[in-house]
Amino acid sequence: MTIATKIEEAGFKPASRIAAIGVSKILQIGARAAAMKREGLPVIILGAGEPDFDTPDNVKAAAKAAIDRGETKYTALDGTPELKKAIAEKFRRENGVDYSLDEITVATGAKQILFNAFMASVNPGDEVIIPTPYWTSYSDIVEICGGVPVLIPCDADAGFRLKAEQLEKAITDKTRWVLLNSPSNPSGAAYSEADYRPLLDVLLKHPHVWLMVDDMYEHIVYDGFKFVTPVAIAPKLKDRTLTINGVSKAYAMTGWRIGYAGGPKALIKAMAVIQSQATSCPSSVSQAASVEALNGPQGFLKERQASFKHRRDLVVSGLNAIDGLDCRTPEGAFYTFAGCGGLIGKTTPAGKVIETDADFTDYLLEVAHVAVVPGSAFGLSPYFRISYATSEAELTEALKRIAEACGKLT
Repeated sequence: MTIATKIEEAGFKPASRIAAIGVSKILQIGARAAAMKREGLPVIILGAGEPDFDTPDNVKAAAKAAIDRGETKYTALDGTPELKKAIAEKFRRENGVDYSLDEITVATGAKQILFNAFMASVNPGDEVIIPTPYWTSYSDIVEICGGVPVLIPCDADAGFRLKAEQLEKAITDKTRWVLLNSPSNPSGAAYSEADYRPLLDVLLKHPHVWLMVDDMYEHIVYDGFKFVTPVAIAPKLKDRTLTINGVSKAYAMTGWRIGYAGGPKALIKAMAVIQSQATSCPSSVSQAASVEALNGPQGFLKERQASFKHRRDLVVSGLNAIDGLDCRTPEGAFYTFAGCGGLIGKTTPAGKVIETDADFTDYLLEVAHVAVVPGSAFGLSPYFRISYATSEAELTEALKRIAEACGKLT
């Protein structure tokens, strides 16, 4: 009997660190919807977390020029000096925060930044406070790194935002990090300076707790909302705050895979150790493109922001016109997170009772051929997320189908 045969008969046994973790529900729904489309069904997929715009031409040109110059080799481990300088200038120009180059790290997407930070700092049993709803990867990455996610529900009545009293109550001697995301995926909720201050006051009282902020949707805000990052409000927290951002959303560069962060030198150095044994440096060409994205013309950001706002208003008004649904108007990002509690307990034409938000989203996919993501995937029910980063025509048709499907429930 060969070794290969013995292994096959024994079966694969996953490591305990991933035993309770599965593939993202968002990806599962997307794969199912894509399969239905291949079968010829007119499925509209509203689950993608990426802009439908193209990467700006000047950014693509910068990448091509870098290739022509032969910049296709390994770079410095956690970012080229040129990109780190562009990031430092971005933090100064847009956020009013100063980071030296050794306080900046660059990785293959913001997800790797999160992984590097938690792997470098979290010991088994350490707690990470995460308000819900939250981006699905947050808690899974914490668990893979040996930490314990402490999930704090923040519903629509609270604006999907964490309150100071909730934070104070959740902090223990095991708390290592608090993770905040503004504007939020999946809710689109954002923290103003007034929203942040009470939370930062709590953190100032607990010096053992560090703050991680995900600012990825910084440039996608509406109605005059003024974005602010916590370190700009509370400079005393800079020595225990990691500020995460990237080029994926604002510059429509999801496939280029560049995320970055600013933080204390010791943490940045420890994160580099993790990256050195995982991916090493990010793509050289993507880094050259990101330099141009950050340093180049920024005027198109307002144009795209206006387009997203128009679509946001279309979706919010359309959902709120449907009996049983309730959709808060988000301050930013390109998602709505609507409540479907008014439909729980109703029955489909096929006789199935809608018992959960996942039942409702399954129903929409099967009957209306519209793919959306249940709130349970983001840690808060009964809600569902729509990504409106698609055409107005598709959104209008999707809303029509959702309304018709909801009207068939009894």
